[in-house]
Amino acid sequence: MTSGQTAPVEPQGSADLAFVNGAVHTVDAADTQAQAVAVRSGRIVAVGSSDRIREASGPATEMIDLAGRSLLPGFQDAHIHPGSGGLDSLRCDLSQFHSPERYVALIRGYADAHPDEPWILGGGWAMDVYPGGTPDRATLDTVVPDRPVFLSNRDKHAAWVNSAALRLAGIDASTPDPIDGRIERNTSGEPQGTLHEGAMTLVKRHVPPTAPADVERGMLVAQTFLHSLGITAWQDAIVGEYAPMPNVRDVYPALAARGSLTARVVGALWWDRTRGLDQVEELIDVRERTSGGRYRATSVKIMQDGVIENLTACMLRAYLDPSGKTDNQGLAYVDPNELISYVTRLDAEDFQVHVHAIGDKAVRDTLDAFQAARTMNGIRDNRHHMAHLQVVHPDDMARFGALRVTANGQPLWASNDPAMTDLTLPVIGPERGTWQYPFGGLLRAGATLAFGSDWPISTPDVLQEIHVAVNRTTPPGFLYGGGGELEKEPFLPEHRVSLAQAVRAFTMGSAFVNHLDDRTGSIEVGKLADLVVLSEGLFGLDPSDITRARVDMTFVEGRAVYERAGS
Repeated sequence: MTSGQTAPVEPQGSADLAFVNGAVHTVDAADTQAQAVAVRSGRIVAVGSSDRIREASGPATEMIDLAGRSLLPGFQDAHIHPGSGGLDSLRCDLSQFHSPERYVALIRGYADAHPDEPWILGGGWAMDVYPGGTPDRATLDTVVPDRPVFLSNRDKHAAWVNSAALRLAGIDASTPDPIDGRIERNTSGEPQGTLHEGAMTLVKRHVPPTAPADVERGMLVAQTFLHSLGITAWQDAIVGEYAPMPNVRDVYPALAARGSLTARVVGALWWDRTRGLDQVEELIDVRERTSGGRYRATSVKIMQDGVIENLTACMLRAYLDPSGKTDNQGLAYVDPNELISYVTRLDAEDFQVHVHAIGDKAVRDTLDAFQAARTMNGIRDNRHHMAHLQVVHPDDMARFGALRVTANGQPLWASNDPAMTDLTLPVIGPERGTWQYPFGGLLRAGATLAFGSDWPISTPDVLQEIHVAVNRTTPPGFLYGGGGELEKEPFLPEHRVSLAQAVRAFTMGSAFVNHLDDRTGSIEVGKLADLVVLSEGLFGLDPSDITRARVDMTFVEGRAVYERAGS
């Protein structure tokens, strides 16, 4: 079907809803462009010219004149934590600021406004505003001396705690680091106030459990926010017990049963790295017991390593310090041989496996596990994927396509922002620095590409993410930018992707990962009318102006779940 042609129209009656006079980017196999779309009973019944769509309409048809605006498939986020993002927004939310002074003022204000809360909880602070990425407890002690404080950072791989929290948890100079984390210490060996990775659990286990009603409220706040950004489906990357995030395992089925879940959601059940294959039967039970309606618990999330900024991402070669090479290669949270057995078993049980892999060794070990599962079980349609992919060794690029492993990228991070220039590049060096976020190279090597945000670790604003994927520069007005000239320079421009490729990664790519591509992800006859209207003709904008577009309306099965005021 070429631009302006009309797909077949189903014969029963006129459309309930029609969009005309627009720039319709269908994201079908040919990236067809059209002018108009007709919807009936929640499904797309025609795609083509405005005149032809009007013929499929009747007196009762709701007609939306796009007036040149873009109509796209609803965006889908392939890796996100909406329960955490929503709950953080109801607590001490630092994510809208980027300075130590603002953090202190907000924490003080929140504590003063909530004198009866036994703990001060929340998060969203940025590592790059603190020397070494580690804030200290003394600062918190001056603001909240009387109650314990637990504030996770933006990436949820560390927490900032005060002395009261450390005392309650019994953490002092004699406390050993857990096997999967690190207690940041001062020169005398005392806890400094930052807990990395598994060390967060030492304090988090003392935090009173969050009431289920509060978790549900946070999830609904998150859903409303995500719809406002054009997002109609996502994969929740942690469903289960993980220290800095709420457990949303029972929230999704409750919302789905009440009809309150308007998004389509795949839950990635948390793999407890302190256990082994004994948990598989429990995961099968959760999958069968909680899946229903618009929610399916069909994925399992394995966190294979940490992050580069705190030196816990697992690397093939050691990190660097100012004096040269160190002896630290980061952490592998799951032994590579055990990872093979876990992935192989989960694959055999028809789970999709969703792996967090940041460092090049974590990426390689995960690919080895997927290859072993394929050898043992044969080719199955479980659509395994690997998220983040910050450092990918060139020798491993072609393996994604060969093994049918989807590359799940978070494009916002692929720029010369302060986290990159101040925290990452100094510890991995120039060669490995060029192996980062190789989205363009992965596509050229035959990989399927899906995109996600990892919110609340970074913004879920799809248009900002697309800007970085296409330009490899920070978006205009980026909150976490430093404002320097270097940020205007494209970061590894050879790994840019086109606008069409970026849109596909946030639509059909993520729909493929979520096993929703037969129903959503493109604008084609017979598919569900999960759609987003933008304020501009997106493909007519200069690449530097992508974020000028705004989401005007979001639809799920032809029903508006968001409409921007004045649009």
